[in-house]
Amino acid sequence: MIIQKKYSGIVIPAITPLTEDYKLDHESVEIMFDNFYQNNTLPFILGTTGEGASLSNSVKSAYLKQAGLSKKQGTILYAGISSNCLEESIEYAKEASDCGIDVVAVTTPSYYPLTNKQIYKYFEQLADAIPIPLIIYNIPATTHVSLPLEMVNELSFHENIVGLKDSERNVERLYQSIKFWKTRQDFSHFMGWAALSAEALLLGSDGIIPSTGNFMPAIYQEMQNAIIEGNVEKAKEMQKHSDFFGNIYQGGRTLGESLWALKVLMNECGLCKPIVMPPLQALPEQELFLLLEKFNQSDFSKMAFQSA
Repeated sequence: MIIQKKYSGIVIPAITPLTEDYKLDHESVEIMFDNFYQNNTLPFILGTTGEGASLSNSVKSAYLKQAGLSKKQGTILYAGISSNCLEESIEYAKEASDCGIDVVAVTTPSYYPLTNKQIYKYFEQLADAIPIPLIIYNIPATTHVSLPLEMVNELSFHENIVGLKDSERNVERLYQSIKFWKTRQDFSHFMGWAALSAEALLLGSDGIIPSTGNFMPAIYQEMQNAIIEGNVEKAKEMQKHSDFFGNIYQGGRTLGESLWALKVLMNECGLCKPIVMPPLQALPEQELFLLLEKFNQSDFSKMAFQSA
């Protein structure tokens, strides 16, 4: 039996569109959100793909407000509140709630080496202090910490902790997560590693959070529909499309470089400007040329323009 959970489906880790002077590009937020909603996907702002760690408080506040204004009625809106300062994350959560955000996600603080006991207490303190539900976000690529699933499972029984977004590249971890939470109505599992999107949904994960959905959301909606219809072959075909486009902007690049490349492709689709927040920087002109050449030579690139 499939359990339909409140926090589920295709959630897109939205980029933060910027102007030339590093302010929020409000018009692009509206364009992006329209594209998400037209493809039955939901936005998650101020996460890793959204350059949340590099943004000023003023840009974050502006994005929270604009996201609330652009939110489609009756949908769930996600936002990141990660910080190395507990009090700051609490304040972000309060502001997010005031702006119409429904649920927030947070990573482990990553400056000081922490014990599992300290990490557990941190999530517990945060969940106790904020006015909206919390999703735990595991991403060792940036925090250099892998959250033990047994610890997450203990935290999952906190009344204000409602899910896990797991971006760790570990197949066995996915299998264990499904065993823990597939039948839990009150706790959701989101796969943040796009290469395992179809596999996760087929196994019973509640949702996926793929960055390629910023310019190709239709891929993931078709993937989800195929799985609902029992069409495994179609779901795997959509996974191949996801892998192909992901490799165009991620292949051979660091995480930060890939965010610039992602914005370049989004600019090509008329969604936002290719501006990243320092310390991230644009790559040389030759990189730009090769990136766009590879993208535009693909027959699949038409899907991006159609979905946008």
